[in-house]
Amino acid sequence: MDTDQLPDHIVYSKKVIEFVTVAAETCLFLEHADEFTKTDFIQKSVKILPLLYLNASLLEIPEPVFEEIPERFVNEEDYQYVRGLVEQLLGNDDSYLEVFHPDMALSDTPIAAFVSENMADTYQELKDFAANYQLGDIDIMNDALVACLEAFGEHWGQKLLNALRALHALRFSDGFGSDEEETESVERKSIDRNSFLNFQHDDDEELTNLL
Repeated sequence: MDTDQLPDHIVYSKKVIEFVTVAAETCLFLEHADEFTKTDFIQKSVKILPLLYLNASLLEIPEPVFEEIPERFVNEEDYQYVRGLVEQLLGNDDSYLEVFHPDMALSDTPIAAFVSENMADTYQELKDFAANYQLGDIDIMNDALVACLEAFGEHWGQKLLNALRALHALRFSDGFGSDEEETESVERKSIDRNSFLNFQHDDDEELTNLL
């Protein structure tokens, strides 16, 4: 449906639709993180996270309809699933030194943070928002947008940027992706050598039969 034909309400505005689209794509991306190589995951992350931040920052927070907060759909198991996927994929590169932590001013030592936790926190807010939005009730959609944007200003916007900072450093580090390329090269050599040995074995059998 053309956006011009949608009801005249903020939840159907072009900017909100664009935000919903990127939010849904981000959720799907994180839920299937195990289908990417580490290199591909980092490359896609440094593209989708800035787009997500931009779309959220362009929106004004509407007035809420209800006093109660919107329903939560993401449980602890869902959260830990996404966090675990990212943690396993990034390995040792999951951790980084945090400079924007509230306790940083009181600490004499650097504070470690984790990309996987920041991504899972972001996922939780986006998934709850998207799930409420899919209900199709304008009032619920409105308040889900309110909750998501308020949380964006309070915490997940900063967490998104923190994760992006760490991922950016990985993406533009020297030798980015070389480890995976080296692994693939070794696997190819192993396959080629095995194929050659099998070929030799077949030739030996044929020669024996001829004799």
